[in-house]
Amino acid sequence: MPSKTNAARLLDQMGISYELREYEVDPDDLAAETVAAKIGLPPEQVFKTLVARPERSTDRGGIVMAVIPGDQELNLKALAAAAGERKIQLVPAKELQALTGYIRGGVTALAAKRDFPVYVDETIEPFDVVSISAGVRGLQILIAPADYLRATKGTIAALAEPKKSI
Repeated sequence: MPSKTNAARLLDQMGISYELREYEVDPDDLAAETVAAKIGLPPEQVFKTLVARPERSTDRGGIVMAVIPGDQELNLKALAAAAGERKIQLVPAKELQALTGYIRGGVTALAAKRDFPVYVDETIEPFDVVSISAGVRGLQILIAPADYLRATKGTIAALAEPKKSI
């Protein structure tokens, strides 16, 4: 049985049911599509959590989390509009741990260091269950979207767009 993460403990406290699913981690490939294949779900059902902040903000203020399907990318303009900001940018990976307590590949909106505003892409709603990081690499939480939204106090918004082909 995988050990409980803070994210899992938070769900326990809230009485929310979920399933933990472990997978082999490849540090060179933390892509949500890879994780999806390893846990046996389509990538659009595996949601990744991105951390962003207003462009002018250098302090810890204004940090928001965006939760989008693994096969999509974040539309920064849409996130800025949802968060009421003019312009927003992703936080560099090296700053993630200091801000959230989580490392790249293990970021989750559940039980982060602080309660950041969470914006969740609207495509989460039709699924019976979605997968999100449990707060460490190699462990995913499978949870009903409504429960996830309740646990994160997430706001639904249209945030994702298809990845641009290279």
